[in-house]
Amino acid sequence: MAWDIDYSDTAKKQLKGIDRQIAGRILDYMVEKVGEADNPRSLGKALRGPLGDFWRYRVGDHRIICDIQDKNIVILVLQIANRKGVYRRK
Repeated sequence: MAWDIDYSDTAKKQLKGIDRQIAGRILDYMVEKVGEADNPRSLGKALRGPLGDFWRYRVGDHRIICDIQDKNIVILVLQIANRKGVYRRK
């Protein structure tokens, strides 16, 4: 089963702000690994606390925070950032 990958406006902006090579690795990972997986939860890790409804994927030093929408077969990428500050609230 192929999952659709959608990016929030915030995630698109964050993707433009990082190195092109890293951004390419992130996009490739989301399409080739997560999007093609039968169960995208098998590749990621569930978050806890206030972000408990979301999942995260790791690509190098970057984290991708996603909302997996089973009914629509969509993975909504909410945030992409370096591991140092991705979980902090602004």
